[in-house]
Amino acid sequence: MRTSRLQLLAAAGVAVASLALTACQDGTGTRDEGASASQPVASAPSDASSQAPEESASGSGGNGSTANGSTGSGGDTAGSGESGSGSKGSSAGKGSAPGGSDDAPATFNPCNGSNTSVSAAPVSRPVNHMLITVKNTGSKNCDLTYYPVLRFDEMQWVPQPVEESKPQAVVTLAPGESAYAGVLLSAADGSGSGGATGKKLTVGFQGRTPNSDGGPAAIPSLPAAGVYYDSSLTVTYWQSSTDDALTY
Repeated sequence: MRTSRLQLLAAAGVAVASLALTACQDGTGTRDEGASASQPVASAPSDASSQAPEESASGSGGNGSTANGSTGSGGDTAGSGESGSGSKGSSAGKGSAPGGSDDAPATFNPCNGSNTSVSAAPVSRPVNHMLITVKNTGSKNCDLTYYPVLRFDEMQWVPQPVEESKPQAVVTLAPGESAYAGVLLSAADGSGSGGATGKKLTVGFQGRTPNSDGGPAAIPSLPAAGVYYDSSLTVTYWQSSTDDALTY
């Protein structure tokens, strides 16, 4: 009986060894080795994801010296803070827009030959001067910009303004109000040249910008004898009073 048991144990050992050998031959060991080799590959995504914040942080913060994932995360937070402050900055800019529009000028309505009456008359003092008067005959305010553009008959040149007479603001006329411009017709000492007698005067109006068209011109009546002028002919900017208009 003892011998039989030993024989059985020996047979069992041979069977186990045979099974182990068979496992090695049919690729089980190869699969085990494959599982071991796949371990680092499985951990690669984890490593890659831990590097992503660093790359993102260095990209957004412009700093390539980020040392680790936690620092990279801090960089992202700082980037978010900067972005937030940038958004606040844009909001402040938009907030200032209404203030700018409040400061914008009101709707521009030029005075011209269609909504005013215009007269031109020589004055005794100062000598060789003429006064142009514009009265608002319309139903709403109108604006007189810059200075009148004068033309006697077929004159081919434009009289220049007296720059010293430029007012601080545009002259605005309410209905029924008047404004003025003074005209130096000729030099009192006779130093002017090209003297002529004008029979017809055209008064042009300027728009919002210099030398732009402000609308229909006016043709005020002149004395029957006409008005003498020479190369000294100049005109003031529009003024709110006759005294200011005739000062120059």
